[in-house]
Amino acid sequence: MLTHPTLDQMLALGLSGMATAYRELSDQPQGNDLSRDEWLGLMLDREIAVRADKRLTNRLVTAKLRFPDACIENDFAATRGLDRRQILSLAQGAWLKAHEHLILTGQTGTGKTWLACAIGRQAARLDYSVLYVRMPRLFEDLALARLDGRFPRLVDKLARVQLLILDDWGTHALTDQQRLDLLEIFEERYRRKSTLITAQLPVPQWHEMIGEPTIADAILDRIVHNAHRIALEGDSMRKPKSRPLLTTTQNDEINSR
Repeated sequence: MLTHPTLDQMLALGLSGMATAYRELSDQPQGNDLSRDEWLGLMLDREIAVRADKRLTNRLVTAKLRFPDACIENDFAATRGLDRRQILSLAQGAWLKAHEHLILTGQTGTGKTWLACAIGRQAARLDYSVLYVRMPRLFEDLALARLDGRFPRLVDKLARVQLLILDDWGTHALTDQQRLDLLEIFEERYRRKSTLITAQLPVPQWHEMIGEPTIADAILDRIVHNAHRIALEGDSMRKPKSRPLLTTTQNDEINSR
């Protein structure tokens, strides 16, 4: 059997998964008991698995998630007012296929960003492209892109990604240009792609936050009406646990003198 030339040809064609499976089957005594169809099936299965892993890795790198290790299976531990059935339903990805949106609201520290990243990671598992961006950074990038001529390309990039995660929505008042930029982005994505938004402000206050009534109506009309909503509850997860002061023993010694 021309083992090495066959492996070289597979590697030359970029079939690293098939090459690995071929090598393993050749080294195993029970490999001789398999038919050619069984060999081919096992090799193809390995190639498909390897390519899926590479595609997921690339999607996660491109997504730039703030918490890349966030996993949707681990977000039920803390009491955050989450509906387990709703989370598991979202994990199936039907809302992404239907180009619907998701809005996560709650006080600071309740885990909105973590949950958003976990859902983003799950979307990447389902083979959707994902991009995470904080709203302040988004506006900075848009302003710079307008100055150096990259604005159309940046808007096109934001329009094409299948799940756009906008974190820290509504943390500050918007300028006229920022309102127009948001309207253009949501207009390009409307009924074509899904958007996930995290915000401290409850949805009824978004109109006032955006400012200009006409533009606010246009933006919210493209977001709110076909959006799933999750309101997270509980205390801030960033609050440090109470610990004894490091100088307690020293103070006791001083006071006892």
